[in-house]
Amino acid sequence: MSDLPPKPEAEFTLNFKKIRHSVTFKLFSMLFLLLLAMIPVAFVQALVNERQGLQREAEREVNQKWADQQTLQGPVLTVPYDQITVSTEEKGKKKTVKTRRFMHILPAKLKLTGNLEPQKLHRGIYDIVVYRSDLHLQGHFDTTLLKSMSIPDANIHWSQAFVSLGLSDLRWIEASIVMQWAGTNKVFDPGTVTDHLFEKGVHVPVTLAASTLSKNVPFALSLKLKGNQRLYFAPVGKETEVELKAPWGSPSFDGAFLPTERTVTETDFTARWKVLHLNRNYPQFWENTQYKFDESYFGVYLIEPVDHYHKVERSVKYALFFIGLTFLTFFFVEVITRRLVHPLQYLLVGFALSVFYTLLLSISEQIGFDKAYGIAAVMTVGLITAYAAGFLKSRRLTLAMGSILTTLYAFIYVIIYQQDYALLMGSLGLFLVLALVMFFSRKLDLGNDELPDV
Repeated sequence: MSDLPPKPEAEFTLNFKKIRHSVTFKLFSMLFLLLLAMIPVAFVQALVNERQGLQREAEREVNQKWADQQTLQGPVLTVPYDQITVSTEEKGKKKTVKTRRFMHILPAKLKLTGNLEPQKLHRGIYDIVVYRSDLHLQGHFDTTLLKSMSIPDANIHWSQAFVSLGLSDLRWIEASIVMQWAGTNKVFDPGTVTDHLFEKGVHVPVTLAASTLSKNVPFALSLKLKGNQRLYFAPVGKETEVELKAPWGSPSFDGAFLPTERTVTETDFTARWKVLHLNRNYPQFWENTQYKFDESYFGVYLIEPVDHYHKVERSVKYALFFIGLTFLTFFFVEVITRRLVHPLQYLLVGFALSVFYTLLLSISEQIGFDKAYGIAAVMTVGLITAYAAGFLKSRRLTLAMGSILTTLYAFIYVIIYQQDYALLMGSLGLFLVLALVMFFSRKLDLGNDELPDV
């Protein structure tokens, strides 16, 4: 009876067991399950993008009701004049054409001091940073520049000269703008008269005469503005000095020029800029639309200190590394300790690791990223450790698995906060993982490509 060949059913069962317990089969199965476990992570990434979109929509709604970011350009002195062109027609008759043109003159000296009062507005679960600003401008115009125009005095409309100020959002000027001009007070009116310099702004007529060409004309004005997060300036002075103060501990200094001096503490900041006319790409005066202020703006951006969506998004980028390393740990537990882990158990552990990111996203919206990361990590490590204890049936292995997961979560947390050194730390971490894999697999007997029947 013992010499009889095995039945086909028994032979199939035996071969299936060998394949199922094969190390190679387990390795490829683990890779397949890893891809399945990454599917929920893709949905989490889409969810993060959706929540970021909702946050931007909340910011747009606040902008409509409060104010948009503000960009201050000017003041600029504009003098209109007539350009006379004489042309000869076919019959020898001369035709005179008069064209209205504008000469724009920038200040010789501009000093701006300002205080910002930031505050947070709430729209649902979102916080949007806005501010009120109190700005003071003073300086003078060098009217001797008008002599270099080589224009007959009779063609210059001195009585129609005006000073204009460019503002990106006129809706939230909180008080009348009064300018002290050569000893008199003048009130600005809405509109820019011309669109040569900027699209939106205010202007005020000023008094000029040929007698003023030999002296500087001083000016001073105050401006109260509401804005959203960003406040920028154009360096219109031959020498431009700007000083800003605000009780805000996380400013970002933006634009074409950085502050020459800055003091930033946890609760406030003070920043000073000094920009010369040589640092920009436009002169002190020009005609019509020869130049624009583009690419010369500078200022401050009031950053929201807690940007949990950005941090969650960064943590999701490490999901493949995290889940793959966890699966690899279970794989070595199988190979080294001869304890069989079912594919379903791999998959459930992978889904538990994916749920971590959903927990992190939802909790961070309520209490911030740091606390949310700790809570989600403790919940996930506790769940997987308790689940692993059921099929590993070893307290030592269970504690080792919990320690590995805790170390991984701590490592990812450090990488998220070390933006400047994230690549270096990530590379060193990958090298260490590779070294550990090579160490534990160096004595692996791949010739006996079979796990025992547990």
